[in-house]
Amino acid sequence: MRLSIKQWIQVALSLLVAVWIFWFLYKDIKMQSLLEAIQQANFFWILFSVVVSIYGYWLRAWRWKLLLEAEDSHRVTTQRTFLATMLGYLANLLVPRAGEIARCGVLKKTDDIPMGNSIGTVILERSIDLLFMVGVIFLGFLLEREVFLNLISTLISPAALWQLVLQWIPLAIGTVIMVGILVYWLFHKYRDHGFIKKIRHFIRDFVTGLKSVRQLKNQSGFWISSVVIWIIYFLMMYAVALAIPSTANLSPSSVLMVMVMGSIGMVAPVQGGIGTFHALVAFILIGYGIAEDQSKIFAAIVHGSQVLTVLIMGGVSLVIFSKISSTKQLNNT
Repeated sequence: MRLSIKQWIQVALSLLVAVWIFWFLYKDIKMQSLLEAIQQANFFWILFSVVVSIYGYWLRAWRWKLLLEAEDSHRVTTQRTFLATMLGYLANLLVPRAGEIARCGVLKKTDDIPMGNSIGTVILERSIDLLFMVGVIFLGFLLEREVFLNLISTLISPAALWQLVLQWIPLAIGTVIMVGILVYWLFHKYRDHGFIKKIRHFIRDFVTGLKSVRQLKNQSGFWISSVVIWIIYFLMMYAVALAIPSTANLSPSSVLMVMVMGSIGMVAPVQGGIGTFHALVAFILIGYGIAEDQSKIFAAIVHGSQVLTVLIMGGVSLVIFSKISSTKQLNNT
């Protein structure tokens, strides 16, 4: 995926924001304190967290395979979707949200799956993940209601939020209507133009990808795996909490709230959630009475172990992908 100068500037700015947040959080944390925390950690639980996370990546790849194979015309192995998934996570460390396009591009090169179809399945997959994330947030509210309300009141004023929504809704609706009219007019006026035909073909593939969930042959496997993926996220976080003495006594519901905050931090448009993940995880841990330095160290260990996993698995996947691409290119010549 080639980036324009404007996109590179956006990448650089997002990276600067991430680095600045990270520096601001950790400027008072001594490296010796971090090293001591790592030495005191139970590496069995950290290794368990890494192994579970790899299984989570594999399960996510298997679920994506189910969506891609909803149409009989597409056949792909879990090994290939896992390869693409890890390269997608690796791309996210460089360019925020680029991994979704990158993994579709990988399958286009390795298995000739149309980008429109695969992007449609990715958007569907992410929409379902968002739905489950909302469910997890609601579960956290039920289990930790008092902490949740204190957190919301600390971060934002409900009255100010409602006023902002009322202020911007008319403008948002008007913009959507105007854009819709403009797009319809362009497609109708230039429907025979080659570029418009390509867009229409892409949209057809895209809609087909979105509809794939209704054509799934393994509906139960898809939905069960979607639930298990979030259980795995929780187990990853809980295992690291058990590994570190300062967080070992946190209750499962407290760790669930930490996971919720971490998930929100990962959604931010910065490389790999750097800075935002650390800030939100440390914030909620401080609310649970964990010392500020220990809260930040916990966030660094959780995030660092996952980044290291993605770098290793993504690096191996990149080597394998290069070999597959080279072999395929030689066969086509």
